[in-house]
Amino acid sequence: MANLFGFSIEDSNRLPKSATSPVPPNSEDGVEHFVSSGFYGQYLDIEGVYRTEADLIKRYREMSLHPECDMAIEDVVNEAIVSDLYDTPVQIDLTNLNASDGIKKIIRKEFDYIKSLLDFDRKSHEIFRNWYVDGRIYYHKIVDLKDTEAGIQELRFMDAIKVKHVRQLKKSEKTLNGIDRSQANNQLTSFPEIEEYFIYTQQEKYPNTLQSVDQSIKIAKDAITFCSSGLVDRNKGNVLSWLHKAIKSLNQLRMIEDSLVIYRLSRAPERRIFYIDVGNLPKIKAEQYLRDVMQRYRNKLVYDVNTGEIRDDKKHMSMMEDFWLPRREGGRGTEITTLPGGQNLGELADIQYFQKKLFQSLNVPSSRLAGDGGFNMGRSSEILRDELKFSKFVGRLRKRFAGIFSDILRTQLILKNVITPEDWDKMSQHIQYDFLYDNHFSELKEAELLTERLNLVVAAEPYVGKYYSQDYMRRRILRQTDEDIIEQDQLIKKEIEDGIIPDPSIPVDPMTGMPVETGGELLGQVPKEPDMESQAKVVEIPKGGEI
Repeated sequence: MANLFGFSIEDSNRLPKSATSPVPPNSEDGVEHFVSSGFYGQYLDIEGVYRTEADLIKRYREMSLHPECDMAIEDVVNEAIVSDLYDTPVQIDLTNLNASDGIKKIIRKEFDYIKSLLDFDRKSHEIFRNWYVDGRIYYHKIVDLKDTEAGIQELRFMDAIKVKHVRQLKKSEKTLNGIDRSQANNQLTSFPEIEEYFIYTQQEKYPNTLQSVDQSIKIAKDAITFCSSGLVDRNKGNVLSWLHKAIKSLNQLRMIEDSLVIYRLSRAPERRIFYIDVGNLPKIKAEQYLRDVMQRYRNKLVYDVNTGEIRDDKKHMSMMEDFWLPRREGGRGTEITTLPGGQNLGELADIQYFQKKLFQSLNVPSSRLAGDGGFNMGRSSEILRDELKFSKFVGRLRKRFAGIFSDILRTQLILKNVITPEDWDKMSQHIQYDFLYDNHFSELKEAELLTERLNLVVAAEPYVGKYYSQDYMRRRILRQTDEDIIEQDQLIKKEIEDGIIPDPSIPVDPMTGMPVETGGELLGQVPKEPDMESQAKVVEIPKGGEI
């Protein structure tokens, strides 16, 4: 089972050799480039956005420290991961899984064990934030190779900067550039096999020295859990973070904030303008005279009582404060005026525009930028459309992030011989993960839809049996599927047998709501007195006799 460093799970269900295709096995994680040797290339970005994948991750982490960007990230993480004192952030849902109760019990037990290895109940916020910011996350699955049936012993977090996913062509003596020599002349050949592994790089320092060297090691694919953001730059073949779209918006926000500060510092003070009359002096003499006037007004002789000395305490004024301008003869004389400061220093429209643009680039509703708005628990028609879109966006992030649990659970179940790799391919589509939900917009929407449907049922009840059937009411108005109808019928039958709800086949008195007894009399009613006239017996009088 040992392959490279770690372990690998071999899939016995492979395509036959006769199944050919010119399209190689691709990956949706952006790793679609192939290398034919032991090294992998890096993309050089001439525009200066990023040179390597490590530089891109460092930029994402730097962006996450900006206040506005951090506030948007926290909104996303808090909606996706809800921390509760009495409930776990995520649970496994095996309702749709077609398996025995024993298998389901084992899967739930192993899932709880995986959460304990990740310490997910306590570190769920940090784990999801690291995945969202970096756009990827890696965990090393530590397994005892001498006792693989014991399962995963430990899960260790790996820095995304130090890990690289590589796909390499398999080579052998019988192959030429990964293609079988016997099939080299055949036009229809299968694409060569691809070997996938991870390269982990770390710095090793020499003892008693300050020198360090990078040490790289190849790790088998199944020994590492890898989950990406799902956002891929197909032109460059790199995995991107959801923060990538906000790079330009954040840079623009920073520049507009810096320019606003510089403008306010330079335009805030009122400056004086000195128009000095230089008469008919030549240019050189006029400039010297102007400098003498400037120095005369800048000198400030101060007597120091402590030392008994006279100190020239000059107050040097920069040209940003005052302006000294010469004036020729024929114009007005020496004059001092005041240059007013900036009049629009309180304008923040530009800052607010770029803040709103930053939130839009991060898929966060811009209404959350203003903290004065309260939380609305009214009708769903009063909820903004941006909040519904944000709720769906968070749902997609949860689906993608759940790939961590799927990969670790697959390895754990296969190592413990609970299932086979072929079984997992069939079961994985029916295993869902139920995250604790805190966004009530969808719940309000479903409640209002159900209320409207029940109102329609009440309005159409008099027409059942005349214009509409019960099946039409359940399928068209209540929108029940075949599975819902069968399930509800079984539950109603069981509750009737248990006596929870009354049997509809027994007649009920409309006045009292009580069921009718078998003898024909209604429960709770006083029986009627017999009619004496109707029950009177006819007595036959004999002839000549008396009554």
